Amino acid sequence: MRKLIGHFIFFAFLLIGTVGRADPSSSHAGEALLKTDIMGIFAHPDDETGASATLALYARDRGKVVANIYCTRGEGGGNAIGNQWGRALGILREAELRDALSIVGIRYCFFLDREDFFYTESASATFAKWNKETTLESLVRYVRTLRPDVIITMNPAPVPGQHGHHQAAAILATEAFDAAADPNQFPDQLKKDGLFVWQVRKLYFTGGGPHATQIDLNQTLPNGRSPADVAAEAASHHRSQAFGSYTPRRGPARPQSFILAKSVVSFVDGETDLLRGLPVSDDKAHRVMPPAQWRGESQRLIEFVPRPAIAQYQAWTRAQGIEHVATHMTADVPVISGQSNDVHLIVHNRDASALQGRIALETAQGWKLDPQSLPCTAHPNSDEPLMIHVTPPPGVLADGSLTASLQSGGKTFTASAKAHPVPFMEVPALSAAPSLDGTETEWAGVPAHEILPTNLVQGRVKDAADSSAHFRVAHDRNFIYFDVDVSDDVVVSNIAPDDIRGHWRSDSIEICLDPAGSAENTLGCFKVGIFPFDTTGHVRAARDADANQGPIEETAPHMRLFSNRTRAGYRIQAAIPFDEIGIAPTPGKIIGFNLIIYDGDKADAAIGENINKSRIAWSTRPGVQGRPEDWGRIELK
Repeated sequence: MRKLIGHFIFFAFLLIGTVGRADPSSSHAGEALLKTDIMGIFAHPDDETGASATLALYARDRGKVVANIYCTRGEGGGNAIGNQWGRALGILREAELRDALSIVGIRYCFFLDREDFFYTESASATFAKWNKETTLESLVRYVRTLRPDVIITMNPAPVPGQHGHHQAAAILATEAFDAAADPNQFPDQLKKDGLFVWQVRKLYFTGGGPHATQIDLNQTLPNGRSPADVAAEAASHHRSQAFGSYTPRRGPARPQSFILAKSVVSFVDGETDLLRGLPVSDDKAHRVMPPAQWRGESQRLIEFVPRPAIAQYQAWTRAQGIEHVATHMTADVPVISGQSNDVHLIVHNRDASALQGRIALETAQGWKLDPQSLPCTAHPNSDEPLMIHVTPPPGVLADGSLTASLQSGGKTFTASAKAHPVPFMEVPALSAAPSLDGTETEWAGVPAHEILPTNLVQGRVKDAADSSAHFRVAHDRNFIYFDVDVSDDVVVSNIAPDDIRGHWRSDSIEICLDPAGSAENTLGCFKVGIFPFDTTGHVRAARDADANQGPIEETAPHMRLFSNRTRAGYRIQAAIPFDEIGIAPTPGKIIGFNLIIYDGDKADAAIGENINKSRIAWSTRPGVQGRPEDWGRIELK
């Protein structure tokens, strides 16, 4: 028996030694196993759906190794199929994601485990939560470990409707392109993790634009299906995000477009392959710049100063050497309808002598400019700030154009901007607080304002009976009061008393207040979603997407609410204390404000089901709930 045991121990040690010893011929087996052709870098599970048809083409048809990196697990999103929230939702979404990726053929999936905290349109607010440097370090570790030839990511441009997390993920991917190849960036990864620097060959943003790469999806994969059909089936696994329906595609698929942002191979027009020009050996993998005609003027002589997010984006593209991806970005300037607005310009003089000239200004018909032209003297090697006053007509909310022309050195230089008007109203002071019982007696002298079906933020509205509203706002020394009369022909109450969150899932209103008047993000704002009725018939509310989220019983305990059914829909009355908003009710105080009406007409909705069909608002634009700059303005009287 001892002899048998001895033989067993001998062979066991022999086996362990064989497994544990590295075969000299396979000393780089780990690197070979992880070597990736294409890496997708995204913010949330399901963000890959905009590129998954292309990824399926490369993975399923061409046998390429694809790895996706996700900044978050999507725990801050909605849930259309269950009660999981927070970390539990992240577990569900990861399960859905892995099912989806297996269909596309994506081999690896990793998470940076940043917090999916709430909907924002601000990259800066996202990095304030994520810690940009720490997140970049984690991402660079994956890039150096997986060594992708190509990275694809979302477009970081802060266009209306673009989630701040999407912008942040793309910014990180862009900076990782260079950081992974720089031995001075995160050197501990080289000293302690056994990694080496790695130069990614090409970086693409999803979406179209000048010089975009077009990927033909009307091909047949080895399984007999098209890439578009495979992508549609994969997307249907993201059921919690309401992608559950799947129908095989009929007819030709449109190509998917990508913008080449950074590259070690030449930039060309008419590119049809993400791997064009590859492979490139390490010794020849040196970044090249796009043609000068792609970049446009890297430094304009004259320009309008846009809202901060765009100004930050433009400065970032210059620092990254990718100005060509921002050539389509027009300066976006929020202006208050019917009010005189300060609009700023900058004249850049890079010459050793002073620049003198006159700037001619133009705007949309019916708008006012003061002045209509102005002299300009820019000192040598300086940036000369200038200011004009722009007044849109009262009540006009359609965008207007702004143009400035400067003649210098026999040439004419022009700058353009899109002025986006936001609504304005005065908020009267009440001598006595309203009773908040559905009556209108105390509101008799308060002007009513309307939100029309055409004030669309998202979705579709059939008519005024389907979704519209009249509302009034007033204040006293302690509270700001709201009276909101909503027309809704199918009022749904499918939110349980213990599930007061995610107001956008069902019929609700959202009151948005910005003490700063035009903040770049919502971290300093007061945002509250109000369900007119939970499943027991009671009005309920929760703060959402600000720095103090949760049911108002915890986050705004002195807020008062009332709701009742009306013949046309429902009425909500609310009193919000000024001290919980964080402002003093000083006459003349300007506050950012928006009122958003959420409508879901599914009468047989399951408890907790996300039935969001449409959103209309006093101040409209895609994603406006996360962008206070585009909210309206109210003045306390």
